[in-house]
Parts: sequence; structure tokens; C-alpha cells
Amino acid sequence: MTFKILMVLTSHADLGDTGEKTGFWVEEFAAPYYIFKDAGAQITLASPLGGQPPVDPKSELEDFQTAATKRFDADHEVQQLIANTETLSAVNADDFDAVFYPGGHGPLWDLTDNADSINLLQNFIAQLKPVSAVCHATAALLNVKDTNGELFIKNKEITGFSNSEEDAVQLREVVPFMLEDEIVKRNALYQSGADWHPFVIQDGLAITGQNPASSELVAQKLLALLAE
Repeated sequence: MTFKILMVLTSHADLGDTGEKTGFWVEEFAAPYYIFKDAGAQITLASPLGGQPPVDPKSELEDFQTAATKRFDADHEVQQLIANTETLSAVNADDFDAVFYPGGHGPLWDLTDNADSINLLQNFIAQLKPVSAVCHATAALLNVKDTNGELFIKNKEITGFSNSEEDAVQLREVVPFMLEDEIVKRNALYQSGADWHPFVIQDGLAITGQNPASSELVAQKLLALLAE
């Protein structure tokens, strides 16, 4: 069976008031994309504004390159796809088996309270389809409700970029909120592993990864859940 997977990227490019840029973290898109693609999945890309989502320039630094990012850099087909993402408001959960949100700091600004994103995720959940996110993109789940009108992540084991990791990159004063704190505020059961090490948790339909190192594992768990 060919799975249809929607990947939702940020359209937000400004790192607060710093004058620096943000966007999506290349590895957190590339690693899952190729896991899905190599498994034969059909992948659709979307973002709030459509078109080319901004890349976090830090994620293009030499320190953060992996086999997946190098493959991405040389892959003209995916470059074309990512330059022409669909507009989030135009995609429908009915057309997909699952959704994955790559991180980077961008989602904190434009996917946390985004009505199109919340509506989309609520439709996936209502149809009992998996929703997955890595790193800061867990923010997209914060304000999503289940079919009973309760917060979806309430009482669920959830992870995302930790306070200690945010402090390590010295952005506590820049980000609109600390993701770990907001997850806890919603009565989710925040879980984390060691900073910068792979840590992924699945609770029901929700699969979340803590940091960039966790992106491949989220994608693998998503495929495993779909295959069940």
C-alpha cells in the first residue's frame, strides 16, 4: 500500500526582533522526507503562505550537515517541490494518511495559533490518522482539540525542544514562548531525553520528537504506525 503523507513547513522567516533569520531546519525536513520517499510514500508539501518556505540559515552550516541534507542539496526534484509548496488552507486531511511537521524556530510564530493548521490537525485526529512533529514543530499541537473539545495533548506523553536546549542556543529571550513550558501548561506529560540526543515518544495518534537528532526516528515510527 502506498501511504500519502502531508509535510507542513513554516512560512515564518524572522527570528523575533534580532534581525536574524529563521525558518525550517533543513535536516528535520530532509531526513524524514527521504525516509518517506524511500518507503514509497506519496509526499505533499504545504506551508501557511504556500510557495518557498524559508530555510533557517544556521541549519545550512557545515556542523549540521548529514547524509540526508547532502542528498537534499543535490536533489533538483525536491528543490522544485519545496519551492512550490501548497497553501495550507488548500489541503485537506481526507486526502492523506498522516501528517508530519518539521521544526526549526519558525513554527513557534506561525503554526501555533494558525487556524488552518489547527483545523487540519483536528480533522486528522477526528479521522484517527497519525499526527507527528519534531523539535519546535510540536508547537503546532499545543492548541489542537480532540473530538470531545478537550486539548489533544492533555494527559498525553509529548516531547519537543527542551528548555535546556533552548537555553543552550541562547534564545530564551528571543522566542515567543518556551515550548516545554507551554506543553506542561496544557497538562500534557512532557518527556525528554538528554540534550541533543534522539528522543521520540508515541502516545496514541501523536508522535513527537525532541530535537533535530530525533527527526529520522519520528518518521520511522510514523511509517510503523501506518503499517499496523
